[in-house]
Parts: sequence; C-alpha cells; structure tokens
Amino acid sequence: MDWFRKSKIALVAQQKKEIPDGLWTKCKGCGEVIYSRVLQDSDWVCPSCNYHFRINSKKLIDLLLDNGQLEEFDSQLSSKDPLGFRDSKKYPDRIKASQLKTGAKDGLICGLGKVDSIPVSFAVMDFTFMGGSMGSVVGEKVARSIERAIEHNIPLVIVSCSGGARMQEGILSLMQMAKTSALLAVLAKKNLPYISILINPTTAGVMASYASLGDIIIAEPKALLGFAGPRVIQQTIGQELPEGFQSSEFFLEHGFLDIISERKDLQKNLSLCLHYTFDLQQEK
Repeated sequence: MDWFRKSKIALVAQQKKEIPDGLWTKCKGCGEVIYSRVLQDSDWVCPSCNYHFRINSKKLIDLLLDNGQLEEFDSQLSSKDPLGFRDSKKYPDRIKASQLKTGAKDGLICGLGKVDSIPVSFAVMDFTFMGGSMGSVVGEKVARSIERAIEHNIPLVIVSCSGGARMQEGILSLMQMAKTSALLAVLAKKNLPYISILINPTTAGVMASYASLGDIIIAEPKALLGFAGPRVIQQTIGQELPEGFQSSEFFLEHGFLDIISERKDLQKNLSLCLHYTFDLQQEK
C-alpha cells in the first residue's frame, strides 16, 4: 500500500512553538499553573488558594490611590557608598543594577495622593529594589514623608515590604530606625493618623521601626512578618516554634495587628480607617 511507502520526512513531528515568557505563572501557595492574564485581572491573587503574589510599588499605587495618581517627591535621591562596601559585587554596581531593573533610584516611592478623596502623605516600598532593603535614602524618604504629613496636616500611609536594613550601609542604615521612629512620635503629638500596611515580607529593621508603629496596622493574608528568621529564632531559644509563627494570622491573634485584609478589600479598608481616624482628629 502507498501509505506504507510515504517518506519518513513527512512523519517528522513539526517543531514545537515556543511559549512566550510570562504567559503562565506557578502559584507558590498551591502549585497550580495559572494563566497570567487571570492573575492580572485578580490583582495577582491566586483564584484557587487565595495566595497573594508580591506586587511592585507602581501596582500598589494604582491599587490604593484615587485614579492611581501620586504627586511624587524626592525621586532623584540615590544611595552613595560611604563605607566602600563590597561583597561578591561592589555596592554601587548593585545599586545601578537595581536602578536598571526597576526604573527607580532607590527602594521607596513617596509623595502626595488621595484615598477616597482624603489627602494623604503616601510612601510605598518596592521589594524588587534590593529586597526592599532600608538604606539611608529609604530612611530619609520615609522621614520626609512624615514631615510632609505634618506640614500639610494630613494622614500618613506607609506600605512596607522589606527584608530589613541594608547591610551595605552598616550603622548608617540602622540609624534610620531611630530617625523615623522619632519623627513618628512628633506626628502622634500632632494627632495625625498613621496607617501602616504590611506586605509579604516585612521583616528585620523595617518591622522593628516604622512598620510596627502605625495607629492602625493592616496586613495581607499569610504575610511573613517579624524580626529574625524562624530558623535563627528557633536556634536561639532552643524550642520548636508554634505552627504559623510569623504569619499575619499569628500576629493578629496575638494583638500585633489590627486588620488582615485581602487585596481586593485593601483600598476599601484603608479608606474606612482614614475616614474614622482623620474625621475624629478633625473634630477635636
């Protein structure tokens, strides 16, 4: 029969078409592979297990501020290398690489915006810039955000997402903890509300300073929160840690959080907190 005599060339499988990068995303919560467009439509929350993917500062601005509008300040501040620090790379090289990757000068964006028509001094950290680490520039921009809230007599909102103080700046990065905390005390004396929002992860020096000092503290579900990592703590105290230790749910249960908010409700919950605290302050 003729079909037994067909050329082998005709039976060779066609070359597979390449799938564009980023078309599918694997969920870190349940392992399901999800079409990225579906995740975009759900603000990067897994439709199967509700796992909240980390999103960058620009997406958080779009999510929280009216019309995604932020009048940005201090955008040209950039870290120097006062210690001449070098590990596997020179510190200035790491800074340049992160600047090229993110399009930002450093790991925090700040300015003035509105949440449900309430004017706020707004700052948001970006984990994609050196793990959201806090160096001198991040600390200075947080400090200026606090001062801006005082100057304009408006609430302060800071969204934290950080691995902690930036080791490449040593004691200079740790000094930002004291500087920002002292200014928040001034803000409190002015009876101006400060809402702190914690995104996965918020740890170390950031969590030990301004991130944990909000009048109201909001976190996303199952966010990693705390100072040191679980392994370090377990080795230090020599005990097994409770299940769910350092999750936002554990923090809420033990009184360190006020609200756990899913991302779809985050802007609404922030608005409610601002209306309540700021309206109460205005009545005094």
